[in-house]
Amino acid sequence: MSIQQVLVIGYVWPEPNSSAAGQHMMSLLTLFLEQGWSVSFASPALQGEHKIDLTQLGISEHSITLNCASFDDFILNQAPDMVLFDRFMLEEQFGWRVAKHCPNALRVLDTEDMHSLRNARHQALKQNRPVTERDLKSDIALREVASIYRCDLTLIISDYELALLLNTFNVPDFLLYYCPFMLDITNIDTQIGSKTFSQRQHFISIGNFRHEPNWNAVLWLKAEIWPRIKQALPAAELHVYGAYPPPKATQLHNPKQGFYIKGWAEDAKAVMSEARICLAPLRFGAGIKGKLAEAMLCKTPSVTTSIGAEGMCIEANWPGLLANSAQEIANQAIALYRDPTLWHSTQIKANKALARFDKRRIGPALINQLQQLKRNLPEHRLKNFTGSMLQHHQHKSTQYMAQWIEAKNKS
Repeated sequence: MSIQQVLVIGYVWPEPNSSAAGQHMMSLLTLFLEQGWSVSFASPALQGEHKIDLTQLGISEHSITLNCASFDDFILNQAPDMVLFDRFMLEEQFGWRVAKHCPNALRVLDTEDMHSLRNARHQALKQNRPVTERDLKSDIALREVASIYRCDLTLIISDYELALLLNTFNVPDFLLYYCPFMLDITNIDTQIGSKTFSQRQHFISIGNFRHEPNWNAVLWLKAEIWPRIKQALPAAELHVYGAYPPPKATQLHNPKQGFYIKGWAEDAKAVMSEARICLAPLRFGAGIKGKLAEAMLCKTPSVTTSIGAEGMCIEANWPGLLANSAQEIANQAIALYRDPTLWHSTQIKANKALARFDKRRIGPALINQLQQLKRNLPEHRLKNFTGSMLQHHQHKSTQYMAQWIEAKNKS
């Protein structure tokens, strides 16, 4: 009953230099390989231009098709001991097929972040009001929480989201596992170097343009935050990096305003370590933020919002400054940019904030949890009556929808 064969079903192909989700996925894949497990990665997505070549790591790659019985033959041939679904939408698509053809495989869901929480905050922001319980308990939440129940274990990246699932949605704790970023924090200063205040200049903002919270932040920077900073710091520049910038983003490029759309950064740490301050004015979102973890690793103080800092460390220990309005963000950014004493006092908080993401502690604990669950899978599933109920045929709406689409395509 041990784990030897692992199949990961990905929402997208991993791009660790494009997104925090890609980095987190690579951390999991690497951890599995370190156990001597045979790892396969399958995805129905098209391959992006920044996709990493998994075969060089010894991971087999497979393209799979949505709503197609060809996956049944594929999963039977793979015969995995564990299947990890990358986000709940993939569990909806393929979970019932895995349960049918490989019933003894451990089914693990990696949420990346709570999509329902991000959507709830987005809807509230559009209407300029606080998030309500009705926002949280949306149709997306019904789907997401149902997926959690159908799996044997769900990896939760943020302790805020863990508390939300436990206290608001009443999900049993034995179905959830807190698994934040797994970072190499040994010898950080010698890994990346730590340029001084005077050796750094300008501001940086970074994030995949396809991720809606990042695009919203860029628009807010352009319209309200950066003009205030530029007025106080005429020589300063803002360099905006991110994968897949659309034309609407490149059109914001304006050197006269000191607003530079740089696009994809081949080495995000290199550009982050050159900047004096990282700006991340996130007005909605979920999970924890890779850009801010990267800023900590590079010892680049950041100015972000309470949502940006959520789940990463106690706000009083933030390695930078926090604010939630355009004027407050600009004021904090200006003060931090001008004052070397303030800058250094926030920079030195980075190591303490990073300690909670130490892969030397998180990785072994996760492997132990997975192995223990695999050994005791029948007993574990017996406790999850709601999950068993959702696997029952009367509740398999996603299965019947997939089979209907498959039959429709054939005709």
